[in-house]
Amino acid sequence: MEPGRVVIGIHGLANKPPADEKTRWWKAAIAEGLARNEGLVDPDFLFEFVYWADLRYDAPLPEDDNREPYRPYAGAGPLPGGEDAPSVTAKDVLAPVYAGIDLIEEATGVTLVDDVILEHRFDDLWHYHSEAGFARDVRARLIERLRAYRDRRILLVAHSMGSVIAYDALRLLEREDPSLKVEHLVTAGSPLGLAKVKLKFEAEHGAIRVPNNVSAWTNLADGEDVVAIMGALDADYGSSDTGVSIVDRRVVNGYLRPNGEANHHKSYGYLRTPEFSRLARAFAAVRDEERSECVQPRLLAFAPPEGLAATA
Repeated sequence: MEPGRVVIGIHGLANKPPADEKTRWWKAAIAEGLARNEGLVDPDFLFEFVYWADLRYDAPLPEDDNREPYRPYAGAGPLPGGEDAPSVTAKDVLAPVYAGIDLIEEATGVTLVDDVILEHRFDDLWHYHSEAGFARDVRARLIERLRAYRDRRILLVAHSMGSVIAYDALRLLEREDPSLKVEHLVTAGSPLGLAKVKLKFEAEHGAIRVPNNVSAWTNLADGEDVVAIMGALDADYGSSDTGVSIVDRRVVNGYLRPNGEANHHKSYGYLRTPEFSRLARAFAAVRDEERSECVQPRLLAFAPPEGLAATA
C-alpha cells in the first residue's frame, strides 16, 4: 500500500485476546479477503489497531477461553457477497418490529427496551454510556492514533461497539481539530441504529449526521447479525455539511467457530467480505499521474499467524 496511507481498526464488544494477537488476526483477515476476492497475493499494508479491552478487563482472553479465533475461510476463490445473502434474514423479520419500538423510544426519550438489550447483551456499551471516565479513556486512544497519522490518508474500520467510539471521536475532533480528516470510515456490524445510541449522540453532538471530517462512510451489515438489527443507517443519519452520506452495503459474514457454529457478527468475517475487500483495494490503489495508469499496491510477503492453516 502507498506509504502515505494507513488502515486503522478498532474492535468491538467483549474481552479480547492479547493486543498483538488481535492485531495480527485483523490484518490476516483483511489480507485473506484481498487475496481471495481481489487477487492481491500476499498484500502488505500499514495497519494500526486500537485496542481498548484492557480498560474493561483485568487480563486478556486466555487462549483456552477463546471460542472464536481467526481461521482462514475454507476452500478457495472469492467469498460469498451480498448478492448471495438469503432472501429472508433475521433483520427482515425483526427490524420492522424494532423500528416501531425505535420510533416510540426516540419520541418519548424512554428507552426501556434498549436499556435491557444493552445491559444484558452489550454490557461494554452499557458501561461506555454510563461511565464517563471509561468513555473518555476509550475515545482518547482512538483520537491519539488518528492524530498520529493525520498526515496520511486514513481508512478507519470500526467493528460493533467500535463504531460508536469512532462516531463520538470523529464528532469531537470535528469541533476540536477540524483539519484532521478521515478519507473513508467503514462501520461493520454496527449498533448505530439503536434508539439509545442515537439519543446519546443527539444529547452530546446535536443532530445525528455524517461527521464533517469524513470523506466517505460505508456501513456493512449481515442480515443475520442481531447487533446490526436495523441494517441500513442512511435513513437515520443525515448528510455532512459537504453532502457526504452513508452508503449501506448488505454482506454475508461467513465466519464459523472451530466447532462449526456460525457467528454473523464476528469481525474477521466482515473484514474478508468481497464488499470490504473492494473498498480496501480501491483505497490501496495509487494514481501514477506521469503514466496516467493505476499502479498496483506495493506487495510484500505476508504470512498468517503461526500455526494457522485453512480448515474445512
